[in-house]
Amino acid sequence: MTTTDIKIARVYTMEGRDHLDRVLNILRDEEKIIGVTVMRGIAGMGMSGEIHTSSLLDLSLELPLIIEFYDEPLKVEKAIHELQSRLKLKHIVSWAATAHTHSIS
Repeated sequence: MTTTDIKIARVYTMEGRDHLDRVLNILRDEEKIIGVTVMRGIAGMGMSGEIHTSSLLDLSLELPLIIEFYDEPLKVEKAIHELQSRLKLKHIVSWAATAHTHSIS
């Protein structure tokens, strides 16, 4: 098993804010980030305290989205800078991690 130091970042945004496609394009086409996952929340709230949730009666387009990505630490830092400067994203968190991979022989 091989271990590699990586950095993981999460972008917190909401559906309907036109960020998803733009973020994915930057991460894939420009920054060449190796791993990206998008998760759709079923409920969430921000600093305002307003709860955004889905129900059968009210299918909201204001549900939380989490865009998580990882790569080498310097590539992730550069990607975060690009996302913040170009898209004015305010809710990004990141942390150091270790990737565990099996070498193919």
